[in-house]
Amino acid sequence: MEVSLKIASCVIFDLDDTLLNTDGIVTEVLKVYLAKYGKNWDGRGALKVVGKTPLEAAAAIVEDYQLPLSTDEFVSEISPMFPQQWKNIKALPGADRLIKHLRGNNVKMALASNSPRADIENKISRHHGWKESFSTIIGGDEVASGKPSPEMFTEAAKRLNFDPSKCLVIEDSIPGVTAGKAAGMNVVAVPSLPKQTNLFTAADEVINSLLDLHPEKWGLPPFEDWVEATLPLEPWHIYGPVIKGYGRGSKVLGIPTANLSTEGFSDVLSEHPSGVYFGWAGLSGRGIYKMVMSIGWNPYFNNSEKTIEPWLLHEFNEDFYGEELRLVIVGYIRPEANFPSLESLIEKIHEDGRIADRALGLPLYSKYKEDPFFYVT
Repeated sequence: MEVSLKIASCVIFDLDDTLLNTDGIVTEVLKVYLAKYGKNWDGRGALKVVGKTPLEAAAAIVEDYQLPLSTDEFVSEISPMFPQQWKNIKALPGADRLIKHLRGNNVKMALASNSPRADIENKISRHHGWKESFSTIIGGDEVASGKPSPEMFTEAAKRLNFDPSKCLVIEDSIPGVTAGKAAGMNVVAVPSLPKQTNLFTAADEVINSLLDLHPEKWGLPPFEDWVEATLPLEPWHIYGPVIKGYGRGSKVLGIPTANLSTEGFSDVLSEHPSGVYFGWAGLSGRGIYKMVMSIGWNPYFNNSEKTIEPWLLHEFNEDFYGEELRLVIVGYIRPEANFPSLESLIEKIHEDGRIADRALGLPLYSKYKEDPFFYVT
C-alpha cells in the first residue's frame, strides 16, 4: 500500500506479537494445559484470540475446545503457568532495532497492551533498555475497556501530551488496528498470523515485519543502517537438510534452487519473518558460493509451514542432488511479495541476485565466506 508522507511525533506500540513473540510462549503453555483434557492445541483458534483481552481469549479457547469448566476456572488454572515462561520470550525481528532507533532520535514512545500491567512489566524486564525507552505504559487492567475500544490509545496520547493525529500506532491484530483508527491515529499493521494481510484494510499501511518499517514515511528519522540496498543482520547459521532436488521454477529461472521445509530442523529459521535474505552457501565437497534465499509461503502451494528456497548465484550452474548444504545468512533484502506474472517474479529474483552479488563483495559481508561453520565435520 502506498503511503503519502504523514507527520508523526510519537509512536504507540502494542506488545504481544508486535514487539515480542508471545505466541510461541502461549502455544507451549496451551499444548501442556490442553493435554490434561485430552485436547491438542493445533492453533486453529489463534485468529479468535489474537488482540483480545486475556478474558476474551480464555472464553474463546474454552468454547472452541469444549472444555468442561468455566472461563474463570480456566483463567485461574492456566494463569500460574505463564510467569515463569516470560523469561524465555524473544523479541521479534526488528523490534530491538526500532526501539533503539526511536529512542536514539528522541522520539517519544508508549506501550498500550491488553495484557495486565504486571505481565507487561514482567515481559519487558528481560529486554535491556526497553522499560526506560517508553514514556508511559498502559495495561488492559488500567482502562475500563480494552481494544478494540480506543480508550488506551487515547489515554496514551494524553500522557505523551500529543494530539492523537500526531501518533503512529504499530499493531499486529485487527482489534488493535480498530482501536487505533477509532482514536484518530495513523496505524501500521504487522499481522502476526500468516496469510492474513488482506484482513487489515483499515490500516494505513500493512508491512510484513518490523524489518520493513520505513519511519521516514511517517515523518520520523530514517534508519541509517541499510548498506547497498541490504540490511545487515547478525549472522545466523542454518545447518540445512540434505537437498534431494530442485524447487519449483528452477528450470525456468535457469539457476540451481532448492525448496525445503522449515519444519523440524531450525527454530532460528522458523522465527524469522518471510522475505528475501542472502549470504553464503557451503556445498559439501564443492566449495562456498554466494547465495540468495527466500523464506515464506510459496504461492504455488497451500502449505501451512514456511518453505526455504535458497538459490546459488551465477558462478554455480550445475545440479546438486542429495548433497549437504550449509547456509550462513548475513543480510536482508526485501519482504515476501506476490507478483502479477511469472515474468515479473523472474525479473525480481534476478534483481535480488544482483543486489546480493554486489553486497557480498563488501568486506562487511565477504568475511563470512570463511566462517568456521562451513568447515566443521
